[in-house]
Amino acid sequence: MSEARTTDLYEVTMAHAYLREGMTGRAVFSLFVRGLPPQRGFLVAAGLPGVLDFLERMRVDEEDVAAFAALLGRPAADLAGLLGMRFTGEVRAVPEGRLVFAGEPLLEVTAPLPEAQLVETYLLNQVSHQTAVASKAARCVLAAAGRPLVDFSLRRTHGPQAGDQAARLGALVGFAGTSNVAAAAAYGLRAVGTMAHSFVEAFPDEEAAFRAFARAHPGPVTFLVDTYDTEEGTEAAARVLRELERPPGCAVRLDSGDLGALAFRARRILDAAGLRDVGITASGGLDEREVDRLVRSGAPIDVFAVGTRVGVSADAPSLDSAYKLVALEGRGVMKLSSAKVTSPGAKQVFRRPGRPDLVALRGEPPPPGGVPLLETVMAGGRRTAPDPSLRESREAFEADLAALPPDARRIDDPVPPGTEASPALLALTARTRDRITARILGGLHPA
Repeated sequence: MSEARTTDLYEVTMAHAYLREGMTGRAVFSLFVRGLPPQRGFLVAAGLPGVLDFLERMRVDEEDVAAFAALLGRPAADLAGLLGMRFTGEVRAVPEGRLVFAGEPLLEVTAPLPEAQLVETYLLNQVSHQTAVASKAARCVLAAAGRPLVDFSLRRTHGPQAGDQAARLGALVGFAGTSNVAAAAAYGLRAVGTMAHSFVEAFPDEEAAFRAFARAHPGPVTFLVDTYDTEEGTEAAARVLRELERPPGCAVRLDSGDLGALAFRARRILDAAGLRDVGITASGGLDEREVDRLVRSGAPIDVFAVGTRVGVSADAPSLDSAYKLVALEGRGVMKLSSAKVTSPGAKQVFRRPGRPDLVALRGEPPPPGGVPLLETVMAGGRRTAPDPSLRESREAFEADLAALPPDARRIDDPVPPGTEASPALLALTARTRDRITARILGGLHPA
């Protein structure tokens, strides 16, 4: 099925109406998050490569028009104006991996009005989901305090595509690997995995299971030790591991119970067996808060495997994101609805050392020390440059994270930095509001 149909019906009806009315002037739409979810001090911009892929491929063909017409109960000829539509516009965006805050555009689209409207749903879907997951994963990196993290989320993400995205986004913010085979192969990530409880249950006892696994996998092995009794499982693992010519990286995995207390007991058993080189991996319902608790307790856990709660960003699975028209044919426009007021005009965001970000109008000169965040990544419907590598995006993330105020980095009750609007943006907002208000009042009270 054509990706042009991955949209809401009202995008189609609006685009069609614009074409009928000859409204094809240049429009600017801004995609931003109105407010950060609770327990978020920042967001990690993500999803841009997929957005650009979609915009380069998007074309309305005859089957799309037929599908639109059938859903609207109209002849295909009525919607023929949509046939052949593709994206020919410009995209300016915050590069993937950079930190962003409420009210700042993650991207802005400038294109003929029908084109810019039709792509809204797909762009919101990709940027909102991936930014939410990347931000959750980034908090886990903070909580782990330098300990490696691996992604175990595929089995419970909302579909395979979301699972692949979670693995890639984990790597973006510094995860060491993923259990997702397809994502590891596609993105050049380290594939990691151990065994399931079913594997242990399939053998007469844990020792037999561990020996069989070691015979099949002569490299570093990780034994799951809590199928029955965790301490007995760890002792069985220790007996097998002592017999092996162990390569570096062998470990036992704890997946249930009081992970902190069990890690201390497992560490004592392994050390008593002369296995100080064998690590402990913990999994099972972990997120940044539980990881933070375990790290603060001093639990001897070497690797954290995070899955469900991170892959679906369980505590904040959605963002209050919006894609709003801010300019049309060079004129600023804005929404005045209560609690959903927007600001007009194409924008730029300047990051300033030691000060809040400045949201300004596009074309304003940078303030002293200010660095612009939005970059032109697409012109004429085509990328202006290859996508940054995951390594480059991770380096950008790490630099922004290091510069983030300590209050915004907190796991519990973080305080996000504020933003400021430039005088020029404030002035345009006031003029636009006055113009709209005068027009509305003039319509209500004609002379």
